[in-house]
Amino acid sequence: MTPPDLAGRLARVRTVIHERQVAAGWTHPVQIVAVTKTHGPEAVRAAAAAGLGAVGENRVQEALAKQDATGDVAIAWHLIGSLQRNKARHVVGRFALIHSVDRADLAQELDRRVAAEGAGRRQAVLVQVNCSGERQKGGTEPAALPELLDALAPLTALEVRGLMTMAALTGDVAEQRRAFRQLRAVRDEAEARGHRLPELSMGMSGDYAAAVEEGATIVRLGTALFGEREP
Repeated sequence: MTPPDLAGRLARVRTVIHERQVAAGWTHPVQIVAVTKTHGPEAVRAAAAAGLGAVGENRVQEALAKQDATGDVAIAWHLIGSLQRNKARHVVGRFALIHSVDRADLAQELDRRVAAEGAGRRQAVLVQVNCSGERQKGGTEPAALPELLDALAPLTALEVRGLMTMAALTGDVAEQRRAFRQLRAVRDEAEARGHRLPELSMGMSGDYAAAVEEGATIVRLGTALFGEREP
């Protein structure tokens, strides 16, 4: 079943993104990743039909099943949830971008798996940073980011494109913006040290407006596009 009013919801999201970028003085493109977690393959087809170029999934097995069910759909797949090292073998070559690399051993395992697929292959990844300060959230601590980026630099089969974070689940816009501003700040510091990190994946349905104002280049939206998730 096609998600209700996806075209209208997407139009409203694009309007918000435009307005917030204008307010903040940003002009770069913002990619919308349609989060299809808990929705069936029809959501993937609907996203593609609406003109969205990417869908995001939290769980590896759920994502792989949907990929198999929608093999005829031209769309990029992003893994946005946490990834365990023992699942690395399942994701190589299946995702255009992995948002949740947060430790050196996971990156090294991904690098090894990609390299084994053949010379010249690369996997695009983002480094997840815990800017909310919540223990239950994944991500390296901001202070540990320089060391992690230096550890990833020699991994030639990985392409580190930027950073990802999640703000605390709160309606406090000031707190949302603080987390997103911190991600941008640590990115800018890392780029000053020689790391090229153009992408900032930050902002979900409840806080993407604040993320866009703070410079997001990728937002990850489920409810804002598809309505409430199925249980």
